[in-house]
Amino acid sequence: MKPDIKICGLKTPEAVERALARGATHIGFIFFPKSPRNVPPEVAADLAHPVRGKLQIVAVTVDANDEELDDIVHLLKPDIIQMHGHESPARILQVKALYGLPVMKAFSIRDAADLDRVDPYIGVADRFLFDAKAPAGSALPGGNGVSFDWQIMDALDADIDYMLSGGLNKDNVGLALASTRARGVDVSSGVESAPGVKDPDMIDAFFDAIAEAGTVRA
Repeated sequence: MKPDIKICGLKTPEAVERALARGATHIGFIFFPKSPRNVPPEVAADLAHPVRGKLQIVAVTVDANDEELDDIVHLLKPDIIQMHGHESPARILQVKALYGLPVMKAFSIRDAADLDRVDPYIGVADRFLFDAKAPAGSALPGGNGVSFDWQIMDALDADIDYMLSGGLNKDNVGLALASTRARGVDVSSGVESAPGVKDPDMIDAFFDAIAEAGTVRA
């Protein structure tokens, strides 16, 4: 089985087009003002319009309130809402009921104990994303270009569907897929020439590395 591939933090038509051309299954738009990848909902909507229906459009949010989500959902019309903050299971259920959209819940991971936080969300979130915990002093919950020990993921129930994120790039994505049961990978800074600046050649190299790695570990 081929992995899902999500290119996150897109800001330009060129990056969106390259992600689609290379076979991305998901693209993510980030709505978090502190991020160099932040875009207004109306800009994200314009970027997503040419590729709508050809891949999954993901709205990446961090502890967004109802007013913020209303704007994002109304303008972007995402296929998935990604919640990358401290959202509770109750909040996820509320958002799913409000918008009728699936929710992917992100968790920041440093050691095996961090996986204990997942249990209350099983059966609530539609999918999980596991990212590395931010370095000390970082204001960003993701996109920091750091990874974690992927062997930790072996402690997770094999039936749990998740995407792996955190410091992925062309040099390690093959090992990441071989080392985990991740059914998808998520990359942002690993295909950038500068924070928030996607590099088409780096996107190509990332997809080439995945193709060389082959299928997802069973």
